[in-house]
Amino acid sequence: MRTKRCNFWLPNKNRFCANCPLSGSLFCGNHNSRSQCQWIPCPIDPSHSVLEQNLKGHVKRCPLLKQAQSLSLQPFYQKGINAGSDGEEETSGVDDSRLPTKTVSSEMKRNALHEMSVPEFCKLIEKIEFLHESLCKDIQDSVQMPEVCSLWIKRGVEDRKLPFQEKHIMQQASIVGNLENFGLLKNSLGRKPFECVEPVEKKEDVPAVIEFGAGRGYLTQMLADCYGIQQVFLVERKAYKLKADRSLRQNESLMLERLRIDIEDLDLNAVESLQGVPFLAIGKHLCGAATDLTLRCCFPEYRKDSSEKYAANSKFGGLAIATCCHHLCQWKHYTNKRFFLDLGLTKEEFHAITWFTSWAVDANHDSDLPDTTNCISHLQFIKEQGDGYANGVENILSEMQADRRAALGFKCKWIIDMGRLMWLRKHGLNAKLVKFVPPSISPENHLLLARSSN
Repeated sequence: MRTKRCNFWLPNKNRFCANCPLSGSLFCGNHNSRSQCQWIPCPIDPSHSVLEQNLKGHVKRCPLLKQAQSLSLQPFYQKGINAGSDGEEETSGVDDSRLPTKTVSSEMKRNALHEMSVPEFCKLIEKIEFLHESLCKDIQDSVQMPEVCSLWIKRGVEDRKLPFQEKHIMQQASIVGNLENFGLLKNSLGRKPFECVEPVEKKEDVPAVIEFGAGRGYLTQMLADCYGIQQVFLVERKAYKLKADRSLRQNESLMLERLRIDIEDLDLNAVESLQGVPFLAIGKHLCGAATDLTLRCCFPEYRKDSSEKYAANSKFGGLAIATCCHHLCQWKHYTNKRFFLDLGLTKEEFHAITWFTSWAVDANHDSDLPDTTNCISHLQFIKEQGDGYANGVENILSEMQADRRAALGFKCKWIIDMGRLMWLRKHGLNAKLVKFVPPSISPENHLLLARSSN
């Protein structure tokens, strides 16, 4: 007798689905028509949905339940501590940082942009052109390749100890070189790559390194091998295979700690092994709002709920953060809302600017075109048409040439990162924004650098 199976036919496999059907249905849970029942996002992991009638049982066995429970028990976990506020001012009297805020998706940003009137759209483009011209003229190229990193790369490739991809290695080396060039690292040990040498500095004189959004941790591995870092913290919310941890743990003089947590929920002052230790914050391609979350995480003294005790314990030494994926930025998380508001830009215009940034990958990055192309001439063409105003923003965007779209995307990226730079300077830090690799290596080539003015 044939076992009862789901009646959904799989044409690629030329057979019926092998799963058992749901009670009272001809189909399994994967193929049962969703229109028959109410499906809702799982409250523990919204990336998947469950039937409303099964929700009570599902939350008890959701695969992420145990992980969420263990995370909440960590002493450095505090839900939404670095999330920011959805209000206009970070220092407003009402603290809504713990309240749920709906994420504005790319589709929502695009639809809001299409609903703009043509005059409103043209005015926004003119603002972007003006701001880029007035704020972003003096950003310098700073492509670095320290000699010690060159030796490290050569040795690593020969020994096949590293997953070698030239574009990533070049970016890592330039981030490290900019840290040294900015006075945040000293290559004074005379050590060779992979060589175990007793450092001559006292332990308290060598800063710890916290890599935010660490992934597999290969940026930290380059730092540890080339500069004698003795204490490392890798902050990453996901689990990764083929990590650098195995190689790093072979260094007996290095203390490695991996914190599996979302940056939004990380209370850095509560990490016991970091108490009183000077640290450098680094990150290679911190996507979207992760850059803003990291900035708040490093400067808890600027949060509304911080105390004088926490501010006194801060041992911030410096940071180097390569920003990325500006189209994922959110108003709530952005550190310098006041920067946009003072420039006459609204929350809705901020989201439009973040949506434009996705166009930056449309260009030929071997040219300088994205930095020089001006979109004002295109707007002038639209205005001269007269009746063209009736065509709507959606038609205008579809008719824009690829180079102008890319140019607008690049300029919006710079404006967003300039706001972050101004936020760092407003808090008394010596900070700058540079292009750390050519766009041919990566169009995501903005690097935020900061150190204490002292």
